[in-house]
Amino acid sequence: MVRLMSKESLFALSLFPYLGFLWFLGKSSQAPKLVMVGFYLLLVFVVVTIPAGLYARDVYGQELANVDWLHGAAESFLTLSNIVVVLGFAQVLQNTQSK
Repeated sequence: MVRLMSKESLFALSLFPYLGFLWFLGKSSQAPKLVMVGFYLLLVFVVVTIPAGLYARDVYGQELANVDWLHGAAESFLTLSNIVVVLGFAQVLQNTQSK
């Protein structure tokens, strides 16, 4: 198998399209505020996951996915982000139905 790029490099590069997505979504002024908060919380997940992965590697000699308590704590930020996005869209649907 030919490996062109490490998963860490690919992960870092994937932030640029996501930041572009956030920028365009914010400029549209049609995105519900709660949805925007949820999408920005995804960046918190990224910021938490990187040092957690480094800690797992340095302290446990393992990948983050193999250190359950640390992986679960980091993934909780992803869960929170998803919940906030869903609540934001649910709020829009509820407001649309009540009109």
